[in-house]
Amino acid sequence: MARRNHTIVSEFFLTAFSEHPEWGLPLFLLFLGFYVITLLGNAGMVLLIRVDGRLHTPMYFLLGHLSFVDICYSSTIVPQMLVVLLQRGAALSYTCCAAQFFLFTFFASIDCYLLALMAYDRYVAVCRPLLYVTIMTEKARWGFVAGAYGAGFSSAFVRTVTAFSLSFCGDNEIDFIFCDLPPLLKLTCGDSYTQEVVIVVFAIFVMPICVVAILVSYLFIVVAIMRIPSAGGRAKTFSTCASHLTAVSLFFGTLIFMYLRGNEDQPSEGDRVVSVLYTVVTPLLNPFIYSLRNKEVKEAFKKALNRPKASGRP
Repeated sequence: MARRNHTIVSEFFLTAFSEHPEWGLPLFLLFLGFYVITLLGNAGMVLLIRVDGRLHTPMYFLLGHLSFVDICYSSTIVPQMLVVLLQRGAALSYTCCAAQFFLFTFFASIDCYLLALMAYDRYVAVCRPLLYVTIMTEKARWGFVAGAYGAGFSSAFVRTVTAFSLSFCGDNEIDFIFCDLPPLLKLTCGDSYTQEVVIVVFAIFVMPICVVAILVSYLFIVVAIMRIPSAGGRAKTFSTCASHLTAVSLFFGTLIFMYLRGNEDQPSEGDRVVSVLYTVVTPLLNPFIYSLRNKEVKEAFKKALNRPKASGRP
């Protein structure tokens, strides 16, 4: 503790999976492939929604923003993680660490709010179909999205300023894939009670509120689906919602595991695996989850593929 009290940290050294140095190159190649697929998949989804008129609906408007945010979210974490894996560690200045933490929190918060908005959109479409057009107007859609970005910025700003008002001392090594709050708190000098409270406040005002909104929306949706007389109608409606529920479960499940539990002395290998799920795997899977289970997206994709062939005919 004496050494921790006298050595002030001005930079951090990230080391991920350092106990298995032989994993460095295979993980680098694996995550590089994941990152390229993430960029192509989400950029393709944004482009597809933009060019196909059948996808100019509120649901795909929100999905387009989710794909854009996932590109930014993944790009905040993965390039730095690739450097860490390739070089078996990388130094990160105090300012860069704070910037990465801010951007991660900003985009992760927007993801939470967008997933909640998509659940509300499905609720209105299934339970209030006659009012759908009047509720989900273009003005309302932009208002919802602007609110998600604004709330994400506020959450990220407050958490970043609070976290980096701490003094970090002693060992500057973070055995984690990026500058996240739980591993950073382990390097603090003295009491970090205020920052622990910030974690709880963030959890209360972002994750659980969004999860409750999603669960309530889908409770009403399930009740409405059960009232549909035809089995085919029930299956079609549920299929539209199932992709969203899959993405929600993966994203919120891993985040809640990381943020709603005790602050252990050292991040475990399981923590790093879970962090890979919500920073690398979720943005990778989202475009596939929504396209493979969605008839409109699949038809739009086939149309986009056939367009060059049609234009090349005499």
